[in-house]
Amino acid sequence: MTIKFSLCFFVVSFLFLSVVQSIRADEGSIYNFSWLDPDKEVYVLQNRKYRKVSRAHINLGYAHTLSGAFIDAHGLQGRAGFFFTENWGFEGIYSKQSGKENETAASVRNVGGTGSVPFRRITESYMGAMLLWSPFYAKINTFNKIVYMDWIIGIGYATLEEKNNREELDRTVINYVPKSETHGSIMWDMAFKFYFSENWHTRIDLTAIHYKAQKATTTSTAADQTWFSNFDLVVSLGLNIF
Repeated sequence: MTIKFSLCFFVVSFLFLSVVQSIRADEGSIYNFSWLDPDKEVYVLQNRKYRKVSRAHINLGYAHTLSGAFIDAHGLQGRAGFFFTENWGFEGIYSKQSGKENETAASVRNVGGTGSVPFRRITESYMGAMLLWSPFYAKINTFNKIVYMDWIIGIGYATLEEKNNREELDRTVINYVPKSETHGSIMWDMAFKFYFSENWHTRIDLTAIHYKAQKATTTSTAADQTWFSNFDLVVSLGLNIF
Protein backbone atom coordinates (compact mmCIF):
# COMPACT_ATOMS: atom_id res chain seq x y z
CA MET A 1 0.00 0.00 0.00
CA THR A 2 2.85 2.35 0.84
CA ILE A 3 4.57 1.68 -2.49
CA LYS A 4 1.34 2.30 -4.41
CA PHE A 5 0.71 5.51 -2.48
CA SER A 6 4.26 6.74 -3.14
CA LEU A 7 3.95 5.94 -6.84
CA CYS A 8 0.61 7.75 -7.11
CA PHE A 9 1.99 10.72 -5.22
CA PHE A 10 4.98 10.87 -7.59
CA VAL A 11 2.79 10.71 -10.71
CA VAL A 12 0.35 13.37 -9.44
CA SER A 13 3.20 15.63 -8.39
CA PHE A 14 4.91 15.25 -11.76
CA LEU A 15 1.72 16.07 -13.66
CA PHE A 16 0.99 19.04 -11.41
CA LEU A 17 4.46 20.50 -11.88
CA SER A 18 4.27 19.91 -15.63
CA VAL A 19 0.96 21.76 -15.88
CA VAL A 20 2.24 24.64 -13.75
CA GLN A 21 5.38 24.91 -15.87
CA SER A 22 3.31 24.80 -19.09
CA ILE A 23 1.11 27.62 -17.82
CA ARG A 24 4.15 29.70 -16.90
CA ALA A 25 5.91 29.05 -20.22
CA ASP A 26 5.15 31.44 -23.04
CA GLU A 27 6.52 31.98 -26.51
CA GLY A 28 9.55 33.83 -25.17
CA SER A 29 10.47 31.26 -22.55
CA ILE A 30 13.91 29.66 -22.74
CA TYR A 31 15.14 26.61 -20.85
CA ASN A 32 18.83 26.27 -20.02
CA PHE A 33 20.03 22.69 -19.82
CA SER A 34 23.13 22.07 -17.74
CA TRP A 35 24.20 19.13 -19.87
CA LEU A 36 24.42 21.31 -22.98
CA ASP A 37 27.10 23.78 -23.98
CA PRO A 38 26.47 26.91 -21.82
CA ASP A 39 26.27 29.04 -24.96
CA LYS A 40 23.39 27.02 -26.39
CA GLU A 41 19.71 27.60 -25.61
CA VAL A 42 16.67 25.37 -26.16
CA TYR A 43 13.36 27.06 -26.88
CA VAL A 44 10.07 25.63 -25.62
CA LEU A 45 7.43 24.29 -28.00
CA GLN A 46 5.54 27.60 -27.98
CA ASN A 47 8.17 29.25 -30.20
CA ARG A 48 6.93 29.70 -33.79
CA LYS A 49 9.30 29.43 -36.71
CA TYR A 50 6.96 30.60 -39.48
CA ARG A 51 4.72 33.60 -38.80
CA LYS A 52 1.61 34.83 -40.58
CA VAL A 53 1.17 38.39 -39.26
CA SER A 54 1.16 41.05 -42.02
CA ARG A 55 1.70 38.38 -44.67
CA ALA A 56 -0.41 37.40 -47.65
CA HIS A 57 -0.82 33.98 -49.22
CA ILE A 58 -2.21 32.41 -52.39
CA ASN A 59 -3.22 28.78 -52.96
CA LEU A 60 -4.23 26.71 -55.95
CA GLY A 61 -5.41 23.15 -55.61
CA TYR A 62 -7.61 20.20 -56.51
CA ALA A 63 -11.08 19.88 -54.99
CA HIS A 64 -12.98 16.61 -54.66
CA THR A 65 -16.66 16.78 -53.72
CA LEU A 66 -17.64 14.48 -50.85
CA SER A 67 -21.37 15.21 -50.78
CA GLY A 68 -24.10 14.03 -53.13
CA ALA A 69 -24.93 10.35 -53.26
CA PHE A 70 -25.73 10.46 -56.99
CA ILE A 71 -22.83 12.51 -58.38
CA ASP A 72 -19.08 12.38 -58.90
CA ALA A 73 -17.60 15.89 -58.93
CA HIS A 74 -14.22 17.56 -58.80
CA GLY A 75 -12.61 20.85 -59.77
CA LEU A 76 -9.99 23.55 -59.22
CA GLN A 77 -9.98 25.92 -56.27
CA GLY A 78 -8.05 29.14 -55.74
CA ARG A 79 -7.56 31.15 -52.54
CA ALA A 80 -5.94 34.46 -51.62
CA GLY A 81 -5.72 35.84 -48.10
CA PHE A 82 -3.97 38.05 -45.59
CA PHE A 83 -3.32 37.80 -41.83
CA PHE A 84 -3.46 41.14 -40.00
CA THR A 85 -2.45 39.48 -36.70
CA GLU A 86 -0.87 36.12 -35.95
CA ASN A 87 -4.28 34.62 -35.17
CA TRP A 88 -6.74 36.57 -37.35
CA GLY A 89 -7.01 37.07 -41.09
CA PHE A 90 -9.33 36.92 -44.08
CA GLU A 91 -9.45 34.95 -47.30
CA GLY A 92 -11.21 35.06 -50.65
CA ILE A 93 -12.04 31.80 -52.41
CA TYR A 94 -13.20 30.73 -55.87
CA SER A 95 -13.94 27.17 -56.98
CA LYS A 96 -14.84 25.96 -60.47
CA GLN A 97 -16.22 22.43 -60.59
CA SER A 98 -17.74 19.84 -62.88
CA GLY A 99 -19.78 16.77 -62.04
CA LYS A 100 -21.87 13.99 -63.49
CA GLU A 101 -24.22 11.27 -62.36
CA ASN A 102 -22.41 8.24 -60.95
CA GLU A 103 -23.11 4.52 -60.96
CA THR A 104 -25.45 4.82 -57.98
CA ALA A 105 -27.67 7.19 -59.97
CA ALA A 106 -27.56 4.84 -62.95
CA SER A 107 -28.65 1.95 -60.72
CA VAL A 108 -31.62 3.95 -59.44
CA ARG A 109 -32.68 4.78 -62.99
CA ASN A 110 -32.48 1.13 -64.03
CA VAL A 111 -33.84 -0.59 -60.91
CA GLY A 112 -36.64 -2.98 -61.78
CA GLY A 113 -37.20 -1.21 -65.10
CA THR A 114 -39.34 1.38 -63.32
CA GLY A 115 -37.31 4.31 -64.58
CA SER A 116 -36.95 6.01 -61.17
CA VAL A 117 -35.38 9.47 -61.19
CA PRO A 118 -32.56 10.26 -58.72
CA PHE A 119 -32.63 13.92 -57.67
CA ARG A 120 -29.25 15.66 -57.62
CA ARG A 121 -27.76 19.12 -57.45
CA ILE A 122 -24.37 19.52 -59.16
CA THR A 123 -22.30 22.46 -57.94
CA GLU A 124 -20.77 24.34 -60.86
CA SER A 125 -18.92 27.08 -58.97
CA TYR A 126 -18.86 29.14 -55.79
CA MET A 127 -17.15 32.35 -54.73
CA GLY A 128 -16.94 33.99 -51.33
CA ALA A 129 -14.91 35.39 -48.46
CA MET A 130 -14.14 34.18 -44.95
CA LEU A 131 -12.82 35.45 -41.65
CA LEU A 132 -9.93 33.22 -40.55
CA TRP A 133 -8.97 32.23 -36.99
CA SER A 134 -5.71 30.38 -36.42
CA PRO A 135 -4.68 30.17 -32.74
CA PHE A 136 -3.41 26.57 -32.96
CA TYR A 137 -0.12 25.33 -34.36
CA ALA A 138 2.13 22.34 -33.90
CA LYS A 139 5.58 20.93 -34.52
CA ILE A 140 5.60 17.34 -35.75
CA ASN A 141 8.78 15.29 -35.50
CA THR A 142 8.79 12.73 -38.30
CA PHE A 143 11.79 10.80 -39.60
CA ASN A 144 14.08 13.14 -37.67
CA LYS A 145 12.62 16.18 -39.42
CA ILE A 146 10.46 18.87 -37.82
CA VAL A 147 7.29 19.74 -39.76
CA TYR A 148 5.56 22.99 -38.80
CA MET A 149 1.77 23.13 -39.05
CA ASP A 150 -1.02 25.67 -38.55
CA TRP A 151 -4.64 24.77 -37.88
CA ILE A 152 -6.98 27.31 -39.50
CA ILE A 153 -10.74 27.74 -39.07
CA GLY A 154 -12.79 30.03 -41.31
CA ILE A 155 -16.39 31.19 -41.60
CA GLY A 156 -18.00 33.45 -44.17
CA TYR A 157 -20.43 33.96 -47.02
CA ALA A 158 -20.44 32.59 -50.57
CA THR A 159 -22.49 32.67 -53.75
CA LEU A 160 -23.03 29.19 -55.17
CA GLU A 161 -24.15 28.20 -58.66
CA GLU A 162 -25.61 24.75 -59.19
CA LYS A 163 -27.53 22.74 -61.77
CA ASN A 164 -30.35 20.40 -60.75
CA ASN A 165 -32.92 18.08 -62.28
CA ARG A 166 -35.93 18.95 -60.14
CA GLU A 167 -38.17 19.40 -63.18
CA GLU A 168 -37.23 15.90 -64.39
CA LEU A 169 -39.23 14.55 -61.46
CA ASP A 170 -42.36 15.88 -63.14
CA ARG A 171 -43.17 13.25 -65.78
CA THR A 172 -45.40 15.75 -67.64
CA VAL A 173 -42.36 17.87 -68.61
CA ILE A 174 -41.29 17.24 -72.20
CA ASN A 175 -37.72 17.81 -73.41
CA TYR A 176 -36.42 18.28 -69.88
CA VAL A 177 -33.43 20.63 -69.51
CA PRO A 178 -31.37 20.85 -66.27
CA LYS A 179 -32.11 24.06 -64.37
CA SER A 180 -29.34 26.39 -63.19
CA GLU A 181 -29.81 28.26 -59.90
CA THR A 182 -27.77 30.67 -57.78
CA HIS A 183 -27.90 30.72 -53.98
CA GLY A 184 -26.50 32.82 -51.16
CA SER A 185 -24.69 30.45 -48.80
CA ILE A 186 -23.07 30.06 -45.43
CA MET A 187 -19.50 28.83 -45.81
CA TRP A 188 -17.03 27.40 -43.31
CA ASP A 189 -13.62 25.86 -43.68
CA MET A 190 -11.15 23.82 -41.65
CA ALA A 191 -7.55 23.68 -42.86
CA PHE A 192 -4.20 22.17 -41.92
CA LYS A 193 -1.28 24.16 -43.32
CA PHE A 194 2.11 22.43 -43.55
CA TYR A 195 5.21 24.56 -44.19
CA PHE A 196 7.97 23.54 -46.59
CA SER A 197 9.87 26.79 -46.14
CA GLU A 198 9.30 30.51 -45.54
CA ASN A 199 7.81 30.80 -49.02
CA TRP A 200 6.04 27.51 -49.73
CA HIS A 201 3.42 25.40 -47.99
CA THR A 202 0.71 22.87 -48.68
CA ARG A 203 -2.82 22.90 -47.28
CA ILE A 204 -5.52 20.31 -46.73
CA ASP A 205 -8.97 21.93 -46.48
CA LEU A 206 -12.48 20.77 -45.81
CA THR A 207 -14.73 23.44 -47.31
CA ALA A 208 -18.45 23.33 -46.56
CA ILE A 209 -21.24 25.32 -48.23
CA HIS A 210 -24.79 25.36 -46.82
CA TYR A 211 -27.64 26.92 -48.78
CA LYS A 212 -31.43 26.94 -48.96
CA ALA A 213 -33.19 25.80 -52.14
CA GLN A 214 -36.54 24.49 -53.31
CA LYS A 215 -37.49 21.03 -52.16
CA ALA A 216 -37.17 18.13 -54.56
CA THR A 217 -40.86 17.38 -55.01
CA THR A 218 -43.18 17.96 -57.94
CA THR A 219 -45.69 19.78 -55.72
CA SER A 220 -43.22 22.18 -54.09
CA THR A 221 -43.23 25.92 -54.76
CA ALA A 222 -40.46 28.49 -54.60
CA ALA A 223 -41.42 29.11 -50.97
CA ASP A 224 -41.02 25.42 -50.05
CA GLN A 225 -37.31 25.37 -49.27
CA THR A 226 -34.91 23.25 -47.27
CA TRP A 227 -31.15 23.17 -46.57
CA PHE A 228 -28.65 21.55 -48.92
CA SER A 229 -24.89 21.16 -48.44
CA ASN A 230 -21.76 20.84 -50.54
CA PHE A 231 -18.56 19.46 -48.97
CA ASP A 232 -15.20 19.64 -50.76
CA LEU A 233 -11.90 18.08 -49.73
CA VAL A 234 -9.12 20.25 -51.15
CA VAL A 235 -5.37 19.69 -51.46
CA SER A 236 -3.46 22.78 -52.57
CA LEU A 237 0.01 24.24 -52.99
CA GLY A 238 0.53 27.70 -51.56
CA LEU A 239 2.92 30.63 -51.74
CA ASN A 240 3.54 32.94 -48.77
CA ILE A 241 3.99 36.54 -49.88
CA PHE A 242 6.07 38.77 -47.61
